[in-house]
Amino acid sequence: MSETLTLSAEARDRAGKGASRALRREGRTPAVIYGGKEEPVSVHLEEKALAKALGTGHFFNSIVELTVNGQTVRTLPKDVAFHPVTDRPLHADFLRLSKNAEVHVNVPVLFANEDASPGLKKGGVLNIVRHELELVCGSDTIPDDIAIDVTGLDIGDSIHISHVKLPAGARSAITDRDFTIATIVAPSALKSEEGDTAKTEA
Repeated sequence: MSETLTLSAEARDRAGKGASRALRREGRTPAVIYGGKEEPVSVHLEEKALAKALGTGHFFNSIVELTVNGQTVRTLPKDVAFHPVTDRPLHADFLRLSKNAEVHVNVPVLFANEDASPGLKKGGVLNIVRHELELVCGSDTIPDDIAIDVTGLDIGDSIHISHVKLPAGARSAITDRDFTIATIVAPSALKSEEGDTAKTEA
């Protein structure tokens, strides 16, 4: 389960590019809180605190509690715009969460027991097609990551979403196909050797 992050925010009186630029000069990042059948609220938060939260590596699949004028709002980060050169966060969007809300999140995939895969032990390569899975789950049960066991997998084997045991209460957001997450492929050196042998035999 992803940890809850806490950030302090202040309501914005003025909107527009000029006001946003002024805030950024003061080390603040403009943001908006929307959703939950309520009006959007324009806020700003400390740029350093936001950058630290972004640095956790799981910002986008964590609940973020924003304290605005003494009130705590449970949100899910949906988007952060960055400066193309400096990578400074320029603007952030937060989705307001109602109690027991279901959310769409992208959760990173980890692969376990690679030393127990015959294909990888032979020199095969784990070709990762999807580094994240798009899941639908309860806002209080967002997993940190999804671990996939590659024990027993050989060269030519594929891992599809149907092979993955998802945590209780979580389901794939993509339901129309059994998509591939990773495959174990022969190393390119091995492939080229096989090709040369075939040419020689011919």
